[in-house]
Amino acid sequence: MARGRCAGRMDEIEIGMQGRDLLAPRSDEVATVQARTLLAGATGQVGTQMLRVLRDTRGPEAAVATTRHAREGWVHLDFAELATLEEAAALFDGYALDSIYCVAGMTAVDACEDQPELAFRTNARGPGVLAAYAQRRALPFVYFSTEYVFDGAADHSGPYEETALMQPLSVYGRSKLAGEEAVLAACAGALVLRTTVVYGPDARQKNYLYSLMRSLATGTRMRVPADQVSTPTYNLDLIAAALGLVECGASGIFHVCGPELLGRLEFAERIAAALQLDPTLLEGVSTAELGQRAARPLAAGLATTKLRSLYPQLRMRTVPEAIEDCAGELRAFLAEVRA
Repeated sequence: MARGRCAGRMDEIEIGMQGRDLLAPRSDEVATVQARTLLAGATGQVGTQMLRVLRDTRGPEAAVATTRHAREGWVHLDFAELATLEEAAALFDGYALDSIYCVAGMTAVDACEDQPELAFRTNARGPGVLAAYAQRRALPFVYFSTEYVFDGAADHSGPYEETALMQPLSVYGRSKLAGEEAVLAACAGALVLRTTVVYGPDARQKNYLYSLMRSLATGTRMRVPADQVSTPTYNLDLIAAALGLVECGASGIFHVCGPELLGRLEFAERIAAALQLDPTLLEGVSTAELGQRAARPLAAGLATTKLRSLYPQLRMRTVPEAIEDCAGELRAFLAEVRA
């Protein structure tokens, strides 16, 4: 549940490549001792962008960042190995924290099929332990989940509301559903954000957007599943939603995604058009032809009625709007690829 409608300080909440200052605290909100946001998993696509947003808007010490690999100034945390509340306490009791965001996870959908035990430890057990730690310290806790908890079947198609029947098709989907259940059981005020097809600036240059740009900029044909339908989500809008929902005290499950229901091929074509890349290099094929090990939901996507009702000033951007927002960073990448 939530504590009423979000009453943000702006008529329209938005984070952009030029607009991260929108979330900066007012001068009268700055505490003598700054509590920090714990980003559990700050090296992935969403984690790196969220870390950048927090540091840009709230200062270089705004976040405590974790990683699975040794890195100076970061906390070492491997969710697959986090098993007890005492282990979490040993890692984080020394920090003044204001909230915890569980961004980490095993997101390689096909790899989860090969290593189901690892997937469940990483996506369910570890987050559940960290949620219990948040409960003990009375901290807001956010768990990022996925539309893969739904099956996308033709007779049970999306866009799905939060209360729709969940029937995950893959180990990845089942492990994330187990993670949702573990987190909500461990932390009474936990917030679960389901999202899908996340794209946008990526420091690692690994997400679907970058793979597409890399292929089209080098004249390489790219096979795209023409039968997968979803609601692509700009990563900076996802971050804005997460931060804003915590600020207004929301809890429970929310769907956070872009406003357009698109097939993967149409999504790719819109990116190509926005960046003046050759769309004829895109080849629409069936998901079955791609030979992926894990089953994917086909007729999926998420509905955001609940999000828009609670948080009407939040604006989730269309694909062309999102590409325009981060066009400078994307064009710099394209120039490197073509060099």
